[in-house]
Amino acid sequence: MNNRFIIFGLHELEGVGWKTILQLLSRFPEPQALFHLSADDLISKGIRASIAEQITKKLTPSFIEQRLHLYMKQSIQILTILDEDYPLILKEIAQPPWILYVKGDKTYLNQRLLGMVGTRTPTLYGKKIAEELAFALSQAGFGIVSGLARGIDSRAHIGALQGKAKTVAVLGCAINQVYPRENAQLFRNIEQEGVIISEYPIGTGMRPGMFPQRNRIIAGLCLGVTVVEAAEDSGSMITVDFALDESRDVFAVPGPIHSHQSSGVHKLLKEGAKLVTSVEDIVEDYSHMLSSTERSALLKPIQVIELTEDERKIVEIMSYEPMNIDVLLESTQFTFGHLHAVLLSLLLKKAIKQLPGSTYILA
Repeated sequence: MNNRFIIFGLHELEGVGWKTILQLLSRFPEPQALFHLSADDLISKGIRASIAEQITKKLTPSFIEQRLHLYMKQSIQILTILDEDYPLILKEIAQPPWILYVKGDKTYLNQRLLGMVGTRTPTLYGKKIAEELAFALSQAGFGIVSGLARGIDSRAHIGALQGKAKTVAVLGCAINQVYPRENAQLFRNIEQEGVIISEYPIGTGMRPGMFPQRNRIIAGLCLGVTVVEAAEDSGSMITVDFALDESRDVFAVPGPIHSHQSSGVHKLLKEGAKLVTSVEDIVEDYSHMLSSTERSALLKPIQVIELTEDERKIVEIMSYEPMNIDVLLESTQFTFGHLHAVLLSLLLKKAIKQLPGSTYILA
C-alpha cells in the first residue's frame, strides 16, 4: 500500500491530528512500517500512548480500504499532499492540510484564485458589492474562494458561479455536512459547477475552532484576499491574519464611516490594505497574468442601487430562494397595494426578479 493511502488512513483515525501525522512521518520516513510496529515501539518514539494504541489497533489495510470505499460511495474524492494535483500554492503555507476531501471539479483548485470574505450580516451595499466583484473577477479568470457561510461568503460564491472561473468553497465542517442549512441549494450548485473542499473526515462533529482553522486554507489557496464588510471582531479578520502571515495580498472595500459592519475594513485600510473601489483595483496587481480577452471582460466601476426604506426592508427579507408574496405580506406587514407598488419599483430597478406563481427572488 503506497504512502498516500497510509497518510489518508492516519488522517481518518480519531484523535490523530495534523501535528501527530507530522511527528509520525518525521519518525518513520517509510510509513508502511506503521503496520508492523507495536504500541511500545511507537511510544518509544515519542508518540502518546492513547494515539499509539489507536494506530496499532485500527491502522490496517482493511480499515483504509473500508474508509476509501465510504468516500467513493458518496462521490467524494481524496486529495493528499503527496498527489501531483494537490494545489501547489497551498503547500507553501505553514500548516498545509494532509488531506483534502473534495466534491466537484478539483482542477479549479489549481487555477488563479482570489479569496473574498466578510460579515455574516451584510447590508444591501455589502451584498451587492460582493456579488458584483466576484462576478467580475470570475469573468477575468480568477476563481473565487470563500467559506460558504451566510452573508458575504454566500454572495461571493453566487457572483462567481455566474462568471467563467467559478468558485471554491472551503468548509469548516465535514465534507458531507451543509452548514448553514439555508445554503443547501448553493452547496449543490457549487458541487456541480465549482468545487467544495474540507480537511475534516466524515463523522467529524462540529466544534469551536474548526471554522477559524479552515480560514488558513482560504488564505493559503489564494493570491490575495478581499474583505467586504467586516467588524473588527469578525472571523474574517482571522483569514486576513493568515493571509498576512503567508505573504498574501489584502484588499478592502470601504463602507460608510459609521457602519459597524465596516469598522474592521477601515482598520485594515489604515494599516495598509489596498483600497478597492472597482474590480480594476484588484486585478491591476495581477495584470501580467491576464490575457487581452480577460482584461476586456472586466466590469466598469461598481454602482450601488439606491433604495427607499421600504424597498430596503423587502430586499433584506428576500434571498436567492423563491419567496411567495404571501410570505412577504406577513413579513413586512404592508398592505397588499403598497407591497405591490414597492415590488414593482424593485423590479424596475432590477433589484429583484419575478417568477411564476407570484414569487420573487433577488436579481
